[in-house]
Amino acid sequence: MATLSFTPNLLRHVHVSTVELYGGTVCEVLEQYFQINPQVRSYVLDDQGAVRKHVAIFLNQEMIRDRVGLSDVVRENDDIFVAQALSGG
Repeated sequence: MATLSFTPNLLRHVHVSTVELYGGTVCEVLEQYFQINPQVRSYVLDDQGAVRKHVAIFLNQEMIRDRVGLSDVVRENDDIFVAQALSGG
């Protein structure tokens, strides 16, 4: 199982919690979470299914490579963290 957690900032908009889920890719893990909590999908993904511009997803503390297909491989005991990316200067 992989551990999926979210930035506390997201709690201002929708309830999120840390969960453990099975999945071979980031996409599979997120899809399982969206079945449990469908309101979160629109905060994380755009209407094309890609990661929103101001969201960052980390797999074991490294930003995922595939922001469109979310095909990064997830292994047993991996950590996935969804954060709001910062922009500006």
